[in-house]
Order: sequence, then C-alpha cells, then structure tokens
Amino acid sequence: MTTATVTPPWTYTLHLPRDPRAPGVARSTLRAVLRVHGMAELTDTAELLASELVTNAYLYSEGAYSLRLRGAGRQRVRLSVQDTDPYIPAPFSRRAEAPDALAERGRGLHLVTLWAESWGAYPAGGGLPGQGGKLLWVECGGKAGSDTG
Repeated sequence: MTTATVTPPWTYTLHLPRDPRAPGVARSTLRAVLRVHGMAELTDTAELLASELVTNAYLYSEGAYSLRLRGAGRQRVRLSVQDTDPYIPAPFSRRAEAPDALAERGRGLHLVTLWAESWGAYPAGGGLPGQGGKLLWVECGGKAGSDTG
C-alpha cells in the first residue's frame, strides 16, 4: 500500500502599522516563511513583489495594512496586501503602458507585473463607511530544473 503525503495549505497574515520600518519587517517575515516551507528559491522574486506591494500600501493608504502569505500549490506562493485606500492603481486596474523611464511614480507596480506569474486586485471592505480599501495580490512559483525570476 502506498501512502501519499499531503501538505496542508498554509496562510500567514502580518498586520503592519503605518511605520517606515514596516516594509523591512514584511520582507524579513516573508524570507522566514519561505525558508520554513522549503521555498527559499522563491525568496528573491517574492521579496521584490512583496516589497513593492507593501511600500505602495505604506505610501498611499492612511491606515494600517496587512501582508498575507499563502501556499498556492507546489512551490508557489500568493502574496496579497490589503490597505485602506480604495483606489486600485494601474496596472492592477487595467493594462497600462510601461511608465516613462524618468517618471517619479508608477515603476514599482509595473515591475510587479513583469515578475509575477499572475496578479489581480479587488475592492475590500464590503462598501461600508470606514471599511473601504483594496486588496492587491500576486503569485510566483518555482520552475522545475531552472532558476526563478
């Protein structure tokens, strides 16, 4: 008789304050979670993606925000950031042209779309007063027999 080993799904949520050190805390937590779950090879790409999403939440929302890390299958991770700002930025709201090389804003989330395997966004909070916001998510995964990135 053959026994199959099933890895249970996992999810971690890190609630972050409006603090300029929060993106660094998010990156450190992400590295630890990926290492514990045997996905260390995803660290560089996942860290870039999480850093851009968390920094966007820090810069453009007024309140606290959270980073959620979830196993999305074998050697795949989904990262999502929920914040209090209801505006869904391009390119998450629609396909957008690459920002101008000299643009002061907009390059970070464009990088996300280049490095993530999939991404999306949706409004959060159910439309209740004071509970608006958005959730931006991305997925990345390892490629068997090759480097990620």
